[in-house]
Amino acid sequence: MSSVSFQAILRTMTEIANSFSGAALCCALAIAAAQSQSPTIVAPTLHGELPLVIGHRGAAGHRPEHTIASYEMAADFGVDFIEPDLVATKDGVLIARHENEISSTSDVAEKFLERRKTKIIDGQQIIGYFAEDFTLAEIKKLRAKERLPFRNQSWNGIYEIPTFEEVIDVAKRKGAAQGRIIGIYPETKHPSYFRSIGLALEPRLLATLAVNGYVDAAAPVFVQSFEVGNLIDLSKRTKLRLIQLMEDAQARPYDFVLARDRRTYGDLMTPAGFAMIASYAHGIGPSKRNIVPQNSDGSLSAPTALVADAHKAGLVVHPYTFRDEPEFLALDYRLDPIKEYLQFYMLGVDGVFSDFGDTAVRARNLLLR
Repeated sequence: MSSVSFQAILRTMTEIANSFSGAALCCALAIAAAQSQSPTIVAPTLHGELPLVIGHRGAAGHRPEHTIASYEMAADFGVDFIEPDLVATKDGVLIARHENEISSTSDVAEKFLERRKTKIIDGQQIIGYFAEDFTLAEIKKLRAKERLPFRNQSWNGIYEIPTFEEVIDVAKRKGAAQGRIIGIYPETKHPSYFRSIGLALEPRLLATLAVNGYVDAAAPVFVQSFEVGNLIDLSKRTKLRLIQLMEDAQARPYDFVLARDRRTYGDLMTPAGFAMIASYAHGIGPSKRNIVPQNSDGSLSAPTALVADAHKAGLVVHPYTFRDEPEFLALDYRLDPIKEYLQFYMLGVDGVFSDFGDTAVRARNLLLR
């Protein structure tokens, strides 16, 4: 390092991130690189390492989410973890789907029209087709489709719906081919609901991970959930790292709703809440808008203290979801997703969930000279 200390540079960059300016961000990165004589990490993460890039549902911005092609592409982009959301089939096999209602991400309505049902899931009436009503053999007859209408629809009808085991196989195979470790970041979807119908996700999750050698905190695994109770239960049964997901501050974890616990995610996003979470989890996964709020006119507000407060409790922070499309970018970023990543990296997040792992990795590379 030159006579200008790394910590001084870091403080300057963090101040700039807090008063966001896209041009200023790029300028700060250039200054840091010019003043360093060796590769230097300039992201103030909890442990001083580069932030992780988590392939959200694979490479969901490029291929239909939760498909082998999507996960393989994310691995090829250089992500550190691939993220499957998990639901259970009728015969108890974990598969990768964003929701247990699968009509928005598959051709199930074309092949099993008579299976349409109305159910109450987490207090909401849902009409559709549900994974738990199909055996794995039936699920394998389906083909995935793109969920978002403004994304490429040309890959619809091509890819199978993968099992959790098949997703793990991608991580291991791609990791071996690339000479690196690619982690798994599964989410338990609607755990209270699945437990209520006799298809608890957690025992199946732990069994599948154990068979693959993932049994402790050293394993390249994070297990995530929007509910609290199942993570507390998991913390008593495994040494794997757990992540408490969080929605908007006004919302409540559904297991809290069932227990008539009035606490909200906002109550959990306080120093006292973080201290409680630290007793059972390794970190948190908040919405990125809990870190940098967005005003009603689309502009950004000043960053909150969430990252700093979580770090003080010893928790890593992995916000969601980063996407390249204009529909998801605040006006301040001027249609440049790199600017969004740089702001969050410089605010000290320890990882990001991204539909576009290629962009997230490219932005992260700017943190090194």
